[in-house]
Amino acid sequence: MPKTTPFLWFDDNAEEAANFYIKIFKDSELINILRSPVDTPPNKAGKALTVNFMLNGQSFVALNGGAAFKPNPSISFYVTYNESTELENAWEYLSNEGFVLMPLDKYDWGERYGWVQDKFGISWQLILDNGKEAEHKIIPMLMFCGAQQGKANEAIHFYTSVFKNSAIDKIFYYPEGQTKLDAKVVHAKFRLDSNIFMAMDSGVQQPFTFNEAISIVINCETQDEIDYFWDMLTANGGKESQCGWLKDRFGVSWQVVPINIGRFFSNKDSEKSKRAMQSMMQMKKMIIADLENA
Repeated sequence: MPKTTPFLWFDDNAEEAANFYIKIFKDSELINILRSPVDTPPNKAGKALTVNFMLNGQSFVALNGGAAFKPNPSISFYVTYNESTELENAWEYLSNEGFVLMPLDKYDWGERYGWVQDKFGISWQLILDNGKEAEHKIIPMLMFCGAQQGKANEAIHFYTSVFKNSAIDKIFYYPEGQTKLDAKVVHAKFRLDSNIFMAMDSGVQQPFTFNEAISIVINCETQDEIDYFWDMLTANGGKESQCGWLKDRFGVSWQVVPINIGRFFSNKDSEKSKRAMQSMMQMKKMIIADLENA
């Protein structure tokens, strides 16, 4: 299992969204669906709680969390293609009933590139690259804007200091005078425990910033590892939340959880699953021993 996994918040249509994406991207499959053992939220017992799926080799988790949070383009997914027809087909699906942020066209940085928010609110950047850097993978892209404007460089160095086996592959900066905003990083690529991320500062004013609708799960093998990430990411202005959720000092949401956490809630004994779920709902930081005892 990868150390980090993108986690998408949906309003009761996570299963529909996952199946939609699986049809669009190669090497994709539905891994499993966790059904809620208790009425959390109300009247949802037995319905899909989380959906695990794979797109182009990238793991995702989708949650039916209700209407509390809506995704925005502050976190998007960057997809590199080495074949034009496949890119065009994906663009057609993703833009149908969606909202085009940047039209699919030729730009200085790519022969074919476009940025679109799909009908479920998730944003995608598609680019054609026939060169050696074409990875044909889906990479989370963090755009620092709104209250976090201009903080990409600081965040990249912070994240790579927190995660082991991390590195900054490249950082490109805005030319002097290109933008009047506090924007330094035009494009960066880095690795957190070998998982690839990208980041940028927005070059124009944006009416949004990071929220809980898209978070990053950190899959931890031990309680010591949970304690480490929790302490590091909540330090210096980060905020604790419930059920393993937190916000770091840049406003990015993370979930620090035991690896294969679904095992606690998919027990054949429904009463054990209910107790584990109820125990988790009372936690901020995850305590593995308490989940096991429940």
